[in-house]
Amino acid sequence: MALPPADRPGASASVRANPVTVVIVDDSAVQRRFVRTVVESDPGLMLVGEARNGRDGVAMVERLRPHVVLMDLHLPVMNGIEAIERIMAVRPTPILVYSAFVDGDDRDNATAALAAGAVDVMEKPGVAGVGKLDEDAEALRRRLRLVGRVKVITHPRARLGGAGATLSTRRLGPVVGRAALAGGAEPSAVPASVDGLKARKARVLAIGASTGGPQALATLLAELPSGLDTAVVVVQHMADGFIEGLATWLDGICALPVSVGASGRRLQPGTVTIAPSGLNFVVHRELRVTTEEPPRSQYHVPGIDVTFASVAEAVGGDAVGVLLTGMGRDGAVGLKRMRDRGAFTIAQDEATCAVYGMPAAAMAVGAVDRQLALADIGPALRKLILTPVRLEDEVIS
Repeated sequence: MALPPADRPGASASVRANPVTVVIVDDSAVQRRFVRTVVESDPGLMLVGEARNGRDGVAMVERLRPHVVLMDLHLPVMNGIEAIERIMAVRPTPILVYSAFVDGDDRDNATAALAAGAVDVMEKPGVAGVGKLDEDAEALRRRLRLVGRVKVITHPRARLGGAGATLSTRRLGPVVGRAALAGGAEPSAVPASVDGLKARKARVLAIGASTGGPQALATLLAELPSGLDTAVVVVQHMADGFIEGLATWLDGICALPVSVGASGRRLQPGTVTIAPSGLNFVVHRELRVTTEEPPRSQYHVPGIDVTFASVAEAVGGDAVGVLLTGMGRDGAVGLKRMRDRGAFTIAQDEATCAVYGMPAAAMAVGAVDRQLALADIGPALRKLILTPVRLEDEVIS
């Protein structure tokens, strides 16, 4: 595998002096060796510990306090999900799940790991040629550098059903059945931050999220009751193959039905449609949707900008746009297009974001009507699209 040397000339003195420290937790000696080679090839990364089981991994994170943990899910002694829960309860650290997702159960487990507090998921490289391994190595380096900058919060195990569960019994993390939510989540108190919001017609609620998005989506969507007159479309940046598991998990904790979108169908009121992985998701008039191959230059797929811009063209001001936590700038331009066409737009605030990248970019280009804490976005949406619209409130300046 042709990896660049650790002392390559392009590295800045700052990067060399302040590398992202990494702990890997994996029982595979082959995978640990691969990761060691990848990390040591990058002066911006430093491997500070290797653990072979979940219990040792938790202890190592507490002792070494790395910037990022690379965590397999199938581990001896303590499985990966329990290890993630323990780390997020006692030493919150950005965790990148790194596992061989070979079947549906494994992909469901990856979703459970996100629910437990992991920041992102990534599939281990399989049997491939040198060129593919080089691509996998560069993708891993890039992801470690990004995840190492993520802000995380304590995620108590008590909220996740307690420790000691196995992968097979904990696949989908905390689930509140739809029967319990048939009338919608118990409305939270209306915060002062939503004062002044006026009810409006909204055919579409468009939501974009990236790093830290699954937890944010669970919080937001749980605030929306069944019987909603608005169609909800969600674009979440996630590696290929994991959107289906995310939809299944969200479907179990929200009052609204959640499914993955398909080309040629229509968005339905009172339904959450998640953009499929690997393709851009475009909304047309009459809320018909299509999927499109992204250009080679597009980094994030599916693209939030693409979906937001299409919603702006399809329904104009009869929409609400929400941009949640995430790395990069995707969604900012599309949210600005929505606002320019009369939609009401919301961005998650810095204090509650795992990564204040996309919302910050949206603020910078004037795309945001209201910036709110994550806990306040649900109440704001209830006030905007669930309150009966009076004639004089139909247009918001």
